[in-house]
Amino acid sequence: MLWELSAGWLIALNILAWAVVHMATAWGITQLAAGRFDPSGWLFHQRRWERGGQVYERLLRVQRWKSRLPDGAALFRGGFRKKRFVSRDPDYLRRFVRETCRGELAHWSTVAAAPLFFLWNPPHVGAVMILYALLASLPFIVVQRYNRFRIERLLERRERAQRPDRLPPSTVPALES
Repeated sequence: MLWELSAGWLIALNILAWAVVHMATAWGITQLAAGRFDPSGWLFHQRRWERGGQVYERLLRVQRWKSRLPDGAALFRGGFRKKRFVSRDPDYLRRFVRETCRGELAHWSTVAAAPLFFLWNPPHVGAVMILYALLASLPFIVVQRYNRFRIERLLERRERAQRPDRLPPSTVPALES
């Protein structure tokens, strides 16, 4: 702890610092190009234990509460709203998948900033700040991952259905010798 502050000043500083952390990380990540978010990358790829999002459906019952979470994309110009689909177009769905990566990274970045609170808080309050970061961010991370896996499954089904080897024999083009 670098500074000794009264309880009132600590509370005020913590509230202000969290507001800055939330807004700065969200804004900074909205400035990154969508192409930088690879759903197959280390942070974003599906883990075996997630079972395509089933763990979130069965264990956490995500579909019951995910609609209650706010969508912060509306706060910034150019933000991609993920509250509901506006199209079923494959390009839109692929963009949606990348934007779930962006949202997930924004929330992980907030968690990563939590140790900074040890600079001006006693250790027990710093630990509470880490707990806050996790409790405030994990629901959003879960929803981003759950939605991403569902959309990826939808895209895979559509791509499989459009493959030439899946067409009826009369529609398969003949090979020329």
